[in-house]
Amino acid sequence: MNVIVLGAGITGVSSAWFLRQAGFDVTVVDRQPEAALETSFANGGQISVSQSEPWANPGAPLKVLKWLWREDSPLLFRPRLELRQWLWGARFLRECMPSAHRRNIVSMVNLGLYSRDTLRALRADTGIEYDQLSRGILQLYFDRASLDAAAEATELMREFGCERYAIDPERAIAIEPALAGQRGRLVGAVYAADDESGDARKFTQALAARAAEQGVEFRYNTCIRALEHEDGAITGVKIRDCEGREAVLRADHYLLCMGSYSPLLAAPLGLYLPIYPTKGYSATLSTEGFEGAPTVSLTDDGYKMVYTRLGERIRIAGTAELDGYSTELNDVRCEALTRRYFELFPNSADPNSVQYWTGLRPSTPSNVPLIGRTRYRNLFLNTGHGTLGWTEGPGSGRAVAEIIAGRQPELAFDFCEA
Repeated sequence: MNVIVLGAGITGVSSAWFLRQAGFDVTVVDRQPEAALETSFANGGQISVSQSEPWANPGAPLKVLKWLWREDSPLLFRPRLELRQWLWGARFLRECMPSAHRRNIVSMVNLGLYSRDTLRALRADTGIEYDQLSRGILQLYFDRASLDAAAEATELMREFGCERYAIDPERAIAIEPALAGQRGRLVGAVYAADDESGDARKFTQALAARAAEQGVEFRYNTCIRALEHEDGAITGVKIRDCEGREAVLRADHYLLCMGSYSPLLAAPLGLYLPIYPTKGYSATLSTEGFEGAPTVSLTDDGYKMVYTRLGERIRIAGTAELDGYSTELNDVRCEALTRRYFELFPNSADPNSVQYWTGLRPSTPSNVPLIGRTRYRNLFLNTGHGTLGWTEGPGSGRAVAEIIAGRQPELAFDFCEA
């Protein structure tokens, strides 16, 4: 039996690895020249089960209204004359209801824990190095109201096995001494000691190399144009290579892992996938020769930014912009990342070394990804992970491989039937 995996990001490569381990012949197709060159390329670097809090929560609508039109806001909604955007927004509001918020947290925590365990097992089995650190994640709060609001989610996550705790500023500074300059401003933090960090691109490319050694075929520089179908099944993938030659690839099963572009490929099949691209930004700076950069991965709650140490680099990532498929860098939003970082950690990195990047996160209104079957009997999904692709990707790949193999994953998760 053979499977074609569409997309070579963290979810696609993880899926390919586990499918191959299950005995399938696997081909991965991607338009880029190598793996992990789109959304997996320069994300925040956190394996953050403790951050399994959906954007859609009871307090979100008022925040979105407050941030509307503010260029440096954490979440920027740019209204467009586009039905998909407005449908997504309407579903987002529905997911803000307290009952939906609780349900989504539970699903995300279960998947995150499963995926983090999967990543650790992969690391042990393969020996892959990816600037990983197992020092936990600190979520920082600079106002009391936000810290108090986090208490309910903290209790819920602990109920379902994600160990995170509210701590006082002095304890936070003891865990990450680079925060000493914020004594007097920091009102508290939430600490998840079991969370990790690392470079998603390095991991994904190393896993792709090992998968290729195990017999997985990677067809890079190949554009995926359409899925052919007949009698309730996919019969082939129309492709075009870098020299303009067209062909059709055929397999027994097909797995869609194309992130924000998944709904565009699914729409001609009559499948509506509630995924909309949210543009995220990152800045990477060199810390070589500098002192004072954090080594514990940090989440700055008020600004929705993360600061992650990756070897001799610091990765600053955050913001979400709903503006279609544009990947143009916005100078205001780029500069907001580095400005906030240097406010907290002055003289800790080389400002002249900065490399800005933007990528499209495939976000569902609930922040719960789409993993599982479709009404086409041989088409499966592993997409829609939003900001948590790195956190949830290895486990998602393992779970969907089990489903394709006809087994039930050992995971309490509402697998989709799209």
